[in-house]
Amino acid sequence: MSKSLNTAFPARKLLRRLGLLSALLVLPTAVLAYADLLPESLDMLGLDLRESPDLPHVARQIAIGAPLKIVAFGSSSTQGIGASTPANAYPARLQIDLRKKLHGIDVAVINRGIGGEHVDDMLARLDRDVIAAEPQLVIWQTGSNDPLRGVSVEHFREATVSAIRRIREAGIDVVLMEPQWCPKLEATPGASRFRDAVRSIGDDLDVPVIRRADLMHGWVREGKLTTKQLFAADGLHMADRGYALLAEAAAQSILQDAGPVRSFEPVAE
Repeated sequence: MSKSLNTAFPARKLLRRLGLLSALLVLPTAVLAYADLLPESLDMLGLDLRESPDLPHVARQIAIGAPLKIVAFGSSSTQGIGASTPANAYPARLQIDLRKKLHGIDVAVINRGIGGEHVDDMLARLDRDVIAAEPQLVIWQTGSNDPLRGVSVEHFREATVSAIRRIREAGIDVVLMEPQWCPKLEATPGASRFRDAVRSIGDDLDVPVIRRADLMHGWVREGKLTTKQLFAADGLHMADRGYALLAEAAAQSILQDAGPVRSFEPVAE
């Protein structure tokens, strides 16, 4: 890890914690709040902070019951290549799953996936397709096409880190989604380095990572579906059942990284 990432991490965590604390304190009543979000000295408010959530902007929307907007950003796995219809792509399924889990909260997941893109292609439309949409969260699926198109892992890492910082500066939370497991990628020299780079970036920048390759292996191992059911006919993209499981895993990851929610009685003035 570079020195710049090491030194920036504590300050970032502190700023995120203070920002969420300020947002919660301006609410007229404490109807909903997060467990483990406020220091013990503020226990009179019915709130408790020991560690800030990894997705503070998502956490705030859920805490106040406000609409939650998510941009699913990426290439063909986000676009939904291999799914029988757009409604069976993972972003559409994720929207349904989150609406069920977050009763009463309006969740919108916008699909901004374009098949075949590598990191530079996606950065060229970052402002238009992600930042301009003003979401609280972007799920960035990346690293699949880069080894297929000869992008160096060093450039991939540098460009990805720079983009994550731009997204966060715009007040948007980030979740990364690593490349899929599939025979074609496994046969591509250096492909695993991009998966490892996504995981490393997540560790260095404190960004949650959906470990899709591990999930896919696990679904087959646990008998949730067969390898044939997991992949579309092209052997590269996921099919409907795989996308459904991916959406379920993404929803679980988002809610876990947003932190636990508990209800409070209004505080007497």
